[in-house]
Amino acid sequence: MNGHRRAAVSLTVCSTLLIALQAAPPVSADRTGGGSGREGKGGANGSVITAETRVRTSVRGGGTGHSGHSSATGSPSPVDVNWKPPACWYEPAFSPREIQGIVKAWRAFGASAPLVGGIGLAISEAIEHRYKDGHPYKNYNLSRQGEGMFWASVINPNREDDPEATSCDRQPFWVDKGRTPTEPMAASPKILAQYAYDELPVPGTEIKMAPRGRSTVNLPTWVWLDKARFKKISVTASLPGTGLAATTTAEPESLRIEPGTAAAEVSPASGNCAFTQRGGGIGEPYARGKASEVPPCGVTYLRSPGPNSTYALRATLTWEIRWSSTTGEGGTLPAGSFGTTRHIPVQEIQSVNR
Repeated sequence: MNGHRRAAVSLTVCSTLLIALQAAPPVSADRTGGGSGREGKGGANGSVITAETRVRTSVRGGGTGHSGHSSATGSPSPVDVNWKPPACWYEPAFSPREIQGIVKAWRAFGASAPLVGGIGLAISEAIEHRYKDGHPYKNYNLSRQGEGMFWASVINPNREDDPEATSCDRQPFWVDKGRTPTEPMAASPKILAQYAYDELPVPGTEIKMAPRGRSTVNLPTWVWLDKARFKKISVTASLPGTGLAATTTAEPESLRIEPGTAAAEVSPASGNCAFTQRGGGIGEPYARGKASEVPPCGVTYLRSPGPNSTYALRATLTWEIRWSSTTGEGGTLPAGSFGTTRHIPVQEIQSVNR
């Protein structure tokens, strides 16, 4: 196979014949001599051999009791709209035998698929050129089995549809055991912490209000949060076999109230209700006899939206987010927010008894 044809294969063949490539079978991993012992998968995505992430997460605190998201939880959105967790990164993925196995799988695909078999053979030749024929690796690095791993591109499973998910476009590269790759997007404590950000199962912002039904023009509506529901939550992301782990922690900071109309006054005037040091909650539960008092957290509507209409009150809880790691590195990540909308009917009457 001449150099021009090989280059064309490595750069364009997969992207131009995507349907055919997606038909290729996964490769079973043989991790003897250097790996986690699990069964992995490998394949070609575009012109890159990719892997599935091995990062594992665990949740602590917040009263969730499990690592998955439920109907009562969600992931915080970064307050800084110019920041988001990485859509992809590189991590140790393949032993020399597994890279060799990928070539065998593509060759088998080529032999078993008459209509598109040439694609499998072309891809296997392109991979062999890089990993077998000395450009730059010779014989798949089989002589170094157990001394390191090929690091490969993985996609953040929470951001598969992100346009940047395919930006980690390096072919798998060798890293000696115990060495730190120079690749900026190689899995690191900070990247693990950023991934854990996406896994934070913060509870829904279920505010309590008084009165519970209709609010009344010129009388305050009290707003508060049940402190028992809003506790510190931590997610630890770890990469098996590397000793790397990072813990990302979210702690509730403040509640922002947006009444849904300019014809309203919020308390405090900034609309940001802070957690109290004394009780650990936000706002104060309404008590009988306080109907005319200004609540520490609340809203007073100045006019009604009209018959059969409501105001869309938005309550957004901001979470302070920090991270730490097994290497001693740590710091802050952009604050996250998670909110809810309540539709508030407002009545106009001259007097009311609560």
